[in-house]
Amino acid sequence: VLYKESVGTGTPTPVTPEMERVKRNQEICSSVLYKENIGKATPTPVTPEMERVKRNQEIISSVLYKENVGKVTPTPITPEMERVKRNQEIISSVLYKENVGQGTPTPVTPEMERVKRTQEQISSVAYREGLGKATPSPVTPEMERVKRNQEQISSVAYREGLGKATPSPVTPEMERVKRNQEQISSVLVS
Repeated sequence: VLYKESVGTGTPTPVTPEMERVKRNQEICSSVLYKENIGKATPTPVTPEMERVKRNQEIISSVLYKENVGKVTPTPITPEMERVKRNQEIISSVLYKENVGQGTPTPVTPEMERVKRTQEQISSVAYREGLGKATPSPVTPEMERVKRNQEQISSVAYREGLGKATPSPVTPEMERVKRNQEQISSVLVS
């Protein structure tokens, strides 16, 4: 209701063929207009397949699936059924905290302390906290070589500083390979 308020004067756009096509498609798809202009229909005979589908739809129907239920025979509760029921109660997200008894505290072991320290170091929040002073290392020729290789491999910088390219002539071998690729291409096969 409010989105049309404060609408100023717009600039009229010319009606293009694309706009007319979209408008026709909208009219065809419209849930209000799709039944208009329907002529006389030819009734189709009810086939066994249509009857089967209708019966299946009635069976599947969420309204009708409990109708016409006859007498049921109760089954005895087996130990397996009791086990499954207990497991379901344990797994239940509602009941899993009920009837929790007193816990036994476990002593903090050196292994637990080591794991805790490791987790703190791995933490994305705390991994930079508590950094000490660093000792700069000298730049070695090996480090310069690795840096140059990384710059060449870099997806950002790999096109920077390109010189002029020299076109190579198209050889008969290149034409043959190109024709073979076109024949193999899955795009051209279909």
